[in-house]
Order: sequence, then C-alpha cells, then structure tokens
Amino acid sequence: MKLLITGGAGFIGANFILYWMNHHPDDSIVNFDKLTYAGNLENLKTLEGNSRYTFVKGDITDGSCVDRAMDGVDTIVHFAAESHVDRSITEPAPFVTTNIIGTQVLLNAAVKHKVKRFHHVSTDEVFGSLELHSKEKFNEQTRYDPRSPYAASKAGSDHLVHAYFVTYGLPVTITNCSNNFGPYQFPEKFIPLAITNIIEGKKVPVYGDGLYVRDWLYVEDHCRAIELVLQSGKAGETYCVGGLSDDISNIGVIKKITHMMGKDESVIEFVKDRPGHDRRYAIDWSKIRRELGWKPEYDFDSWLEKTIVWYKENKAWWKHVKTGEYQTYYKQQYG
Repeated sequence: MKLLITGGAGFIGANFILYWMNHHPDDSIVNFDKLTYAGNLENLKTLEGNSRYTFVKGDITDGSCVDRAMDGVDTIVHFAAESHVDRSITEPAPFVTTNIIGTQVLLNAAVKHKVKRFHHVSTDEVFGSLELHSKEKFNEQTRYDPRSPYAASKAGSDHLVHAYFVTYGLPVTITNCSNNFGPYQFPEKFIPLAITNIIEGKKVPVYGDGLYVRDWLYVEDHCRAIELVLQSGKAGETYCVGGLSDDISNIGVIKKITHMMGKDESVIEFVKDRPGHDRRYAIDWSKIRRELGWKPEYDFDSWLEKTIVWYKENKAWWKHVKTGEYQTYYKQQYG
C-alpha cells in the first residue's frame, strides 16, 4: 500500500510515519509537507535514504502540486493543519486557508485519483467547551460548537470531508482526538513549553486561573487508533479518540511536571488569560473501543515522565526550533 501523509514533518504526523514504517514493512509513504515553523525534517532523520519513504515539499492549497504527489496513492492520512489556538486568535486567515481550502483541494484530488481511503485527523475542539465540574464527555453525536478560529476552521474541514463522502462517494473516515503529548512536539504547546522552560531556568506561563481541563492522549496511542480506523473503520464514520487522563487541570499538569523535574511551584507564572478559553474537554472513546477494539495503553503520569526524559535527552532538537520567529511569538503571547 502507498500512503500520502500530509503534514508528516509535524509532531503527530512524524510520529505516525515512524510508527507505520516500523509496523508495515511492505508499505511506502509519501510525506507531503510545506515545512512551516512547526514542520521539522529532523523528526524523520532515521528515514533518510529509505527506499520506502519519499518527502515532497508542497502546500496543500496548491492543486497541481497535490495532484502530482497523489499519483499512485491508495490511502491519504491528512494531518496538515494550522493547529495552535493562540496563533489563530492573533491571525485567523492562515487557519481558514490551510485547514478549509487546503482540505478541499486534497479532497478534490482524492476523488480524481480514486483513492481507497481518505482519513481526516481532527480535534475535540470542534465540539466547544464542557462545564468544569460536569461528568459530560464529547462523543460522535455531540453538536459542533467551535469557539476559536482554529476550532471553527477544523469544524469546517470536518464538514467538507463528510460532504465528499455523501456527494461524491469518497471513502472517508474522521477521528476527533484529544490533546496529544510525546516526543517531537513543537515547544509552543503546553507540555513541551513547560518542560523546556524549566530546563532553561525560565518561568512556566499558565493562562488565567490554570483550572482549564484537557483530556491527554499519548501520541503513539493516537497512531494506533488511526491504524485501526484505516484497517477496519467504516467509510463515512467518525471516531472519537481520547486518552487515560481523568479531568486533570492545566495547573495540575504543571505541578506534576515541576515535581517530576525536581522543582518547586515558584517556577509557575500566571499570565493574562486568552480570549474565549474553553474550560473543559473530555472524550468518550467507547465507540472506537466497541467497534474496533481500540483503547489507550499509555497512562498519563508514566508517559509524561518519559516525555520529560525525551526533552532532556534531545536539547539540540528543541533549542534549534525555539530560535528565531518563535522568540518573537513567545514575547507577544506571554510578555
């Protein structure tokens, strides 16, 4: 099988490529990535020279480039997206362009090339926000209620993907996942930002009161979920994918990290909250467990500790990506 992976130089995309190449030795992969600030080919250095792996630099909004990359492809796994909520608040336009128009360009090419499966990787943020102390969780029937430009752009792409299934018969599947963590995550995101700032002797910024709750999914569990959906998922279906964390607040996560890294809470710095900050996310992943037999295997605490170790052992990687444009962005967001 030949797979086209969009956004394969990013955090989840790179982890997925490494996972698939390791577990499917007869398959080949085309990694299609624009190499924006969050794309890093160092993530895939071990695949250099591998005859089963090809990198194509390109923009998913460029129809001719997409068309060439899709030649002979059986399956598409679409990760490519502008994904950081804070950046979407500052500048929404690139999120609409990449996440909606880019997805539509890919879908058109997938119909033309008669691909056997188009899998779209989405987010739980399309469902909006849950009450802080409720027991409610998002599931596949939850009404869409996006509350940030990022979430709205992903909701739009979800609807486009489903529309291409209904209108054109394109065999699509969608996964809406919770917050991922693990190696190779760009350090603007919450967990690697905290870890790398502590290593550098800097304060760890926490928005508002820090009581925002997220569902945390270790990235390899996410890769296994997508694998199962590609192998056994039903075309036209959506599957929610969540982790093993149970209503842990952002400040709770930071306290775990500081404890694991031998620091006290004086490194925590509360900063001005961001606009429209969703209070709580939680995922009910019973459908994918019931229909496909998937469940997360990696508990939050153990793999958070392993993630800390990875960032300690790979300083050259994250020091490189925390330079230049990132410094400008950091000052703008946190002062």
